[in-house]
This record gives sequence, C-alpha cells and structure tokens, in this order.
Amino acid sequence: MKKVVGLIFSLVLFLSVSVGSVFAASNMDKAVDELVGTPYRWAGTTTKGFDCSGFTSYLFDEFGIDLPHSSKSQNSEGYWVDKSDLRKGDLVFFNTDGSGISHVGMYLGNGEFVHSATNQGVVKNKLSESYYAKRYVSARRVLWDDIYNQLTAESK
Repeated sequence: MKKVVGLIFSLVLFLSVSVGSVFAASNMDKAVDELVGTPYRWAGTTTKGFDCSGFTSYLFDEFGIDLPHSSKSQNSEGYWVDKSDLRKGDLVFFNTDGSGISHVGMYLGNGEFVHSATNQGVVKNKLSESYYAKRYVSARRVLWDDIYNQLTAESK
C-alpha cells in the first residue's frame, strides 16, 4: 500500500511540475514579480525603493517606454481607457488625497493591479477593494499593441 501511495504521490508531483513549466509567465509577469516586495521610498525610482510613479516609470522603462515621474503627468500619457476595457499593462489612477490624481499603478488583469503603496511597498491589490474602488479615477493605455503582444506572450 505504501508503494502505491508513494507512486501516486510521485506521479502527481511529476505532472504538476511538468504542467507548471509548460505555462510559463509572460515577460510582463516576470518583471512585475521581480519587483513585488520592493520597499516604498518617497521619490524613489530604483529597486532600493519606489514611490508609486517611480515604480511605474521604472517598470515601463523596462518595457522601453519613457514615463514621467509624476502620477498626474503619467495621466496625460497614451490614451484614456474605460474601466470596463482595461487590459494587462494599463495604468490605473487614483485620488488618494482628495486633490485629484495622486496615485498610480499598473493593471494586471482579473481586477488586480500592482503599485507601490506607502506603508507596504510594491504589492498587488484588487480594484474592487473598498479603498481603491472609492478612489479610482481613470486609466490610460501606453503600451501599443505590438509591445503589448511581445510582453504578454508566454515565455518558454
């Protein structure tokens, strides 16, 4: 009986590792995952620490796109996208201080976005979370289709 259980366990482990490697993350996913956990730093623009717009400008620089280091200025880049049409890579903007655009992150799909939060550093959150849902303002698309397709293709 132990041999059968061991054989089944080994087979399940082998299949899960094999299947996992077939569905590799995209280059965009890899870039984001490497930065999650980076600490928050006011005016930060490096992997030693990011503020929100420093994070997005650093991340998009990795994608070959130059963004200004200001959430308000980034809200003028690319073109406006309706919340119902968001796709991975779109910038999402929030009014967190009551004076207009004051925070930015990047949409990841499935209602999730990544950003550098003041007390947490680079984290993923849901747009539907009460705090962000109440403060959501707009979204902008700065990744043109050719770049988007390259970044979101699964790497092998």
